Parts: sequence; structure tokens; C-alpha cells
Amino acid sequence: MTRKLTLFLILLSVLLLDQALKFWVKTNMFYGEEFGILGADRALIHFVENNGMAFGLSFGGREGKLILSLFRILAVVLLGYYLVDLLRQRVSGLLLAAFTFIEAGALGNIIDSVFYGVLFSESRPNGQIAEFLPAGGGYESLFFGRVVDMFYFPLVYGVYPDWLPLVGGNSFLFFRPIFNVADVSISVGVVLLLVYYYRRD
Repeated sequence: MTRKLTLFLILLSVLLLDQALKFWVKTNMFYGEEFGILGADRALIHFVENNGMAFGLSFGGREGKLILSLFRILAVVLLGYYLVDLLRQRVSGLLLAAFTFIEAGALGNIIDSVFYGVLFSESRPNGQIAEFLPAGGGYESLFFGRVVDMFYFPLVYGVYPDWLPLVGGNSFLFFRPIFNVADVSISVGVVLLLVYYYRRD
């Protein structure tokens, strides 16, 4: 199997898995709904959406959202060109795989951010489940869609001891982020990059 085909299959597999799961969640769950993976209470599918920044952060209202979407598209295009250039240079397969996972994850979230607003109706916490290609149009215009997240692993939660300064008596939760397949792909790519540079050094 050639390098190009291997990288293409990585990219395609991540995109298909990411989008298929997001589509299922969006069209089968209402906002905020959750259930345990194989009945677990520390590994959940929990449906939320965000404007596209890490941990649901946002800035600058609609203008900021548009700038973020356009910047991400530009970044993915530039990363794609860089990936093609790396292929020509015959660099390490590990380095190629790292950037391919990052590219695939970024593309997966860009699809949500750019297109989901026009493809789906609104998801609401009151039990309203989104419809694909609704007759009345989507919940937003192009470039203003929200990224679908669903993996939630609240592994450890409890209360800080009273004797701890500042936080004593407050509740805590370890591993609060909710994420998706695209986020996992980006994380895998970053880990592979670290492994590549560690091995090289």
C-alpha cells in the first residue's frame, strides 16, 4: 500500500466516523441528553454543541465566529499543502501520519462549523431533536454552525476537604471536557508529533 493511499484512508476513516457519529447524535438526541456507554456511569455520550473553540469558548460575537471559521479553513488549506510537500520530501511515515490525523480532525470540526447551521434545525434541551434538511431552513447561516460534541468521561468527582485553603468544601470533577472524534484525531496527531521529535532527538 502506497503512502498516499494510507494517508488518504486515515483521513477518510476519521472524517466518516466523526461525521457519522455527529449525524446520529444530532438527529437522535436532544440537547443535553446523555446515556452511559455500555451502561457505564463514568463513560457517557452527552450531547452538547459549541461555537468551535476549545472547551466551548467564544469571542467577538458573530464577527468573531466568522473570523474563526475563515481562519480554520485557511489553516486546513495551508496544512494540506504542507502535507503534500512532506510527501514529496519522503519524510518519516510517523510525521506524515501525525499531520494527517491533525488535518482530518480539523476538517471534521470545520464541516460542523461551516455547514451544520444550514443542514440541521435547532437542537433544544426540551426534547426537541434536530431535523436534517428541514423544510423551514437550518438554525443558522453558512459559517455559523456549531460543533457537535458527545464524549464525556467524568472519571472522578467529589468534594475537596474542608482544611484545604480556598477550595475546601467545594465540589470537584476530574476530566470535565466533552469532545468528539475530530478532537481525538487532533490529539492523536499531536501525540505522534511528540513521539516523532522525541525519537529524532
